[in-house]
Amino acid sequence: MKLRTSIERSIGAVLATAIVIAPLHAWDTNVAKKQIRHVVILFQENVSFDHYFGTYPHALNLQGEPAFMALPGTPTVAGYDDELLTRNPNYLNPKNGAGRSNPFRLSREQAATADQDHGYGAEQQAFDGGKMDLFPASVGHPDGPRVVGEHPGVLATSGLTMGYFDGNTVTAYWNYAQHYAMSDHHFDVIFGPSTPGAINLASGQTNGVVNDQNAEGGMLPDGNGGFTMISDPNPINDLCSSTSDALVHMTGRNIGDLLTEANISWGFFQGGFDLRVVNPDGSTGCRRNSTSAWTKVRARDYVPHHEPFQYYQSTANPKHMRPSSPQAVGTNHDGGANHQYDTHDFFDAVKAGNFPTISYLKAAAYQNGHAGNSSPLDEQQWIVSVINFLEQQPEWDHTVVIIAYDDSDGWYDHLKAKTANGSATATDSLDEPGKCGDGAGALPGVKPETKHAQGRCGPGPRLPLLVISPWAKANYVDHTVTDQASIIRFIEDLYLDGKRLGGGSFDAQSGSLLGMFDFSKKMPQNAGKLLLDPDTGLVQAGK
Repeated sequence: MKLRTSIERSIGAVLATAIVIAPLHAWDTNVAKKQIRHVVILFQENVSFDHYFGTYPHALNLQGEPAFMALPGTPTVAGYDDELLTRNPNYLNPKNGAGRSNPFRLSREQAATADQDHGYGAEQQAFDGGKMDLFPASVGHPDGPRVVGEHPGVLATSGLTMGYFDGNTVTAYWNYAQHYAMSDHHFDVIFGPSTPGAINLASGQTNGVVNDQNAEGGMLPDGNGGFTMISDPNPINDLCSSTSDALVHMTGRNIGDLLTEANISWGFFQGGFDLRVVNPDGSTGCRRNSTSAWTKVRARDYVPHHEPFQYYQSTANPKHMRPSSPQAVGTNHDGGANHQYDTHDFFDAVKAGNFPTISYLKAAAYQNGHAGNSSPLDEQQWIVSVINFLEQQPEWDHTVVIIAYDDSDGWYDHLKAKTANGSATATDSLDEPGKCGDGAGALPGVKPETKHAQGRCGPGPRLPLLVISPWAKANYVDHTVTDQASIIRFIEDLYLDGKRLGGGSFDAQSGSLLGMFDFSKKMPQNAGKLLLDPDTGLVQAGK
């Protein structure tokens, strides 16, 4: 297996040290506005870049696993080189104890793994001042007895965080990367778990959280009397939030507010949101649940803290009201659903000839990729089925699919971005105890008087990002430093004349996704369809 050289690795590290502005193009944004009529964001759970793409495009191709062979001319990524695989700083650091380990390959049969720690403070500690060498000690969790195979010793320790998959397991993702565009410099806006990542997708701003019940442990003082979210409290008033949960709501504005005001159709579609549906096992309502085919874990389909728009009064649908019809889905007159729906509502609407301009799709928990209750293979089933459906729609030539993630789950990734927003609280420890960054480039909070909102240390860990569209560059790796708020910026640039949310949102400084596209011709240059097998991720038809 030929991996990157140390020189290539150094280039990758340099690229990550500052925001890389996308190059100028022969086309302007007006061309993109004309050609892209639908943006579909598939927002998945808890994966670092190296966890899925560390050895891309080189797969081991063991017998019995779906084979992957890179296309000629496939570019390399800022992934693992030989030194990272054999003399990794996490292996050399004795502070990792029994978990000290080099990165190691998880086989397809080992797709079901334990959830890692991905707390705001713990992830910073894993970075160890940029040495990236304390992952097992800070965020690693051992696996249970169900996962056996090549590395049973490592799997039973905190060294599990060093495990990665290759194109024999995350086969669909590697095939999408081969034929469309991917980023190897896309990061979490800040450190921390699912809800901050989801909120950053909606607003690029985790400041302005209000404690409604028992949420003190998941909030940090912002330095001006307000608070910043760093954990996973549930949204207040959501019918499916337990009365014993930590409950909060968010202030400030989100991208949904701007879309609604501009009368642009949009919706957030999450599995399990429709409380009338009865699953085959008889479960329904907020307790509707499903079992992962790989982890064998039963989990509720709908997870309240994964639904960012439920935290804002302006975009919430607390009682899970149903849209009046498929034709009304996404509109400002949807019967009281307020743009919040179940995933089946998306498919119902598209089949009825109503394809919203902006659609956020969130899989039910068993297919969202979150280690512990889901797996890469459960996730693949969902992702491929959605994209196969979209590629067969008449509007495919005017559609963009973005696959993105909320956080890294604590899985090891070796690349650190230059700190864009610092913080100095007792929970911060990126550079030293109580310190993240030097204060340069500080972002304000929701309230204008909050000149520097503490509790927003970032960017956090590197995450996967794929862009799938006839307008995406083929077999292309983008090195522009981006984050979840770059998706907000993309929507703002295409549909809102570049209007920004303000209030300290990262959207104003996040890198652009437009470098991943080619609008230089009147017709898309990547128009061939790519239909994959949901089980294997292998190409079924096209390309």
